[in-house]
Amino acid sequence: MEFELSVDQLALQEAANDLLARRADPAAVRRVVDGGGGWDPELWGHLVEQGWPALLVPEDLGGVGLGWVEAAVLVETTGRHVAPTPILGQLVATDAMVAAGDSTWLDRLAAGEALAAVATRSLEAERRGAGWSLTGTTEPVAFAPSADVLVVPGNTADGRRLFLVECANAGPEALESMDLTREFGRYTFDSESATELGGADAAAAHLDRGATAMAAEMLGCASAALDMSVEHARDREQFGRPIGSFQAVKHRCADMLVDVEGMRSASWWAAWALASGDPERSAAASTAKIWCSDAAERVLTSALQVHGGIGFTWESDLHLYLKRIEYDRRAFGTAAEHRDRLADHLREQVRAGRPVI
Repeated sequence: MEFELSVDQLALQEAANDLLARRADPAAVRRVVDGGGGWDPELWGHLVEQGWPALLVPEDLGGVGLGWVEAAVLVETTGRHVAPTPILGQLVATDAMVAAGDSTWLDRLAAGEALAAVATRSLEAERRGAGWSLTGTTEPVAFAPSADVLVVPGNTADGRRLFLVECANAGPEALESMDLTREFGRYTFDSESATELGGADAAAAHLDRGATAMAAEMLGCASAALDMSVEHARDREQFGRPIGSFQAVKHRCADMLVDVEGMRSASWWAAWALASGDPERSAAASTAKIWCSDAAERVLTSALQVHGGIGFTWESDLHLYLKRIEYDRRAFGTAAEHRDRLADHLREQVRAGRPVI
């Protein structure tokens, strides 16, 4: 199958890059980082004006009505600019609410008036009258200190389910992080009231959405690191020649390009599978998370090598990309965890007599 972005999707990509090039340029990102980290409310306001938080909300519910390919395009762009904005979690959360038919918070989230955080570690869930309660501690969650709601899976007596928790009475513990383009926190719940968003299928879809979004963001980070490395190799001279003319540097950059293009294929396949409801969407999401997690690490390692000592300094922007992918590689399942998930999926395919290729 041959896949390319449509004319409209390319226009969306160009508009997103233009917006973030102006509003999340290196100087703007550095202001957030130098201020102690977190996110940029002014940038968030511009994204809200463009309808980014409402992207996955159907038009009949007041949203933009687009799909996960377009969402992946936007998230990839935020990775390319290491934009300090909570858009990734907002998209994952709003899509879960749309799928569940729960509009309690949807209008405010789509309008950017409220923020959502998303977690993947399952908590313990118990029935409480007509509702549910959650107990346990989440993993470090991006933008938790500012979030109004949390979408998180929970283990019940009859399997996993997906839940929504209002955070007004459940403030998270703020955490320090290497990645200063985001804020982090950890929730600890003790019989906290929660609203069910769906059963096992909803919990699996939540993992698919998060893994796909993280893969797209890592693609943006790796793509930017490759471009920075090529530019540096072209401009930096050693022994009277650009270092890009040396075979070892050429090979590094070529390997980085192969990795980035592989990330692009895997990420777009996962986004397309989500958007189309393809039966292989979980396999596609896990494949994208595996490949992008491993490849992003290789690309950033090579980028540091190409930049030499400059790449390890605070003044270089490379460390911002490196720190962002370190969280993305672990959020919504590590590569090892998704290999196990993919193996389980393929095992079920074989048992059912279905082809695995």
